Amino acid sequence: MKLLIISASQRSPSQSAKVAGYLNRLDSQFRETQHIELCRYNLPWWDGEQESKNSESSSWPLLSARVREADALILITPEWGGMATPILKNFLLMCDMQDTAHKPVLLVSVVKGISGAYPIAELRMNALKNNKLVAVPDHLIIRNVNEMLNDKAPGQSTPGLASIPEETGQTARRESALKERINYSLHMLWQYSQALSAIRHQHTHQPYPKQQEYNYGM
Repeated sequence: MKLLIISASQRSPSQSAKVAGYLNRLDSQFRETQHIELCRYNLPWWDGEQESKNSESSSWPLLSARVREADALILITPEWGGMATPILKNFLLMCDMQDTAHKPVLLVSVVKGISGAYPIAELRMNALKNNKLVAVPDHLIIRNVNEMLNDKAPGQSTPGLASIPEETGQTARRESALKERINYSLHMLWQYSQALSAIRHQHTHQPYPKQQEYNYGM
């Protein structure tokens, strides 16, 4: 099983890419893990026409191939004004159902403060309709992200919590709980990727009659 992690901040370096790097370094049950930082690629703003995806300078053919090869995805967005980033929404508009349909996706938002729920709600509501990605029930919100996941060795414990200042100790305990939640979420994403691979196989080899008439979600 291959996992593709997509960080969708529109600037670099970013906290979204930092979180993606942490996830990419984790030991997981996925056979292969890859991180794509969207802002480092040249993606045209999609105008609804297939030709715009494949302009001479477009990176879409490369990204599309990476998406096609993946069995599961993680989408990471900062919260910008209560929304997911335009670059992520543009990417999802460009995703072709043939590359993404019935693949599980874990949604992640990062925020400097304590909000972060709005991008998740937005993506669940209207970002997965026609590409037919399947958002798993769990999601991650990385709050106070500047203080979280800054270590270079995922899984490394923080020693001597009792001997450090209380505020720092509280941050370390929150981070420890967050890492446990991340490990659980990755495990569940892997299980969904295993289960949905069978759905994709049946979708291809035992299609519903006139299946092509239902390319668009409701």
